[in-house]
Amino acid sequence: MNPLLTTLGSKLTERWLNLLVLPGALFLAATALGATLGHRHWRDLDLLRTTLDDLAARPALERPGTAALLVALALLAAAAASLAAQFLGSAIERHWLRHPRGPLTRALTERRRRRWVARDAKVDQALRQTVAHTDPGAPDESPHPDSPSARALARLQTRIEHRDRVALRSPARPTWYGDRMQTTADRVADAYGVDLAALWPRLWLTLPEPAVRQLQSVGDSFSAAARLAAWAVAYALLACWWWPAALVAVGCAAVARTRAHTALDALAELIEAAVDVHGRELAVRVGLLAPESTGRLGPETGDGLSELFRKAE
Repeated sequence: MNPLLTTLGSKLTERWLNLLVLPGALFLAATALGATLGHRHWRDLDLLRTTLDDLAARPALERPGTAALLVALALLAAAAASLAAQFLGSAIERHWLRHPRGPLTRALTERRRRRWVARDAKVDQALRQTVAHTDPGAPDESPHPDSPSARALARLQTRIEHRDRVALRSPARPTWYGDRMQTTADRVADAYGVDLAALWPRLWLTLPEPAVRQLQSVGDSFSAAARLAAWAVAYALLACWWWPAALVAVGCAAVARTRAHTALDALAELIEAAVDVHGRELAVRVGLLAPESTGRLGPETGDGLSELFRKAE
């Protein structure tokens, strides 16, 4: 039992340091640095060195009790700052996935829809040009890179990627993240006729442990990206007193955006894959399909799952 408790305690301590103390301590250090130097003396190392020497020369700091109390207060302040960042990160995560409610979010959704429609029109134009440059009698092999058909195909691929940066389908939510999850729900509904929002909590209970761990890992990565975005907001506020913090804010925001896009795209793919692989198994468990039956999950069964899970709402 003692080795188990020791291992558990070391893991909890490591997690506490990584998630709470270290990010908060870095922000507190940056805050102290910004409060000391300000905009005018933003790189004055002599001023910083003098301030640190004056602080270390105070008699109170020579007392072990006072020093220990200051260290404890610093750790508590760092943990409090990290908890605040986690709270803000949760709010940012909900903001990324929100539905269009209210005039502002509806306006953002409509703006994204107009951008998507304009880029989709360019995709249609490129598609027509590609078809026009394609010789129906040509052999089925890759065209020469400098041929008109190859250039038209490359232009089509570029415009598709350009459109998909807005959304994979016509936008229905104010952010890319919400639209990516909405696309997954739409694809599941088109393929199986099932409501993903009603299906997912029940399907989660039947997933095997490896699938659950993979989904949790990707979900944690998305939450971590939202927390990093929260730190970007914090450093942006600090930039009001010390402008170099704006560079940190921009870096955190860029990394958070990239990681959030990657994590949410992987999460959406895994959710859709879970429905593909285990959806029929769930239909068998709730009695809509016989255990000895064969074939894929059909729209009729999907409608039955939705009706059952919605409790005839």
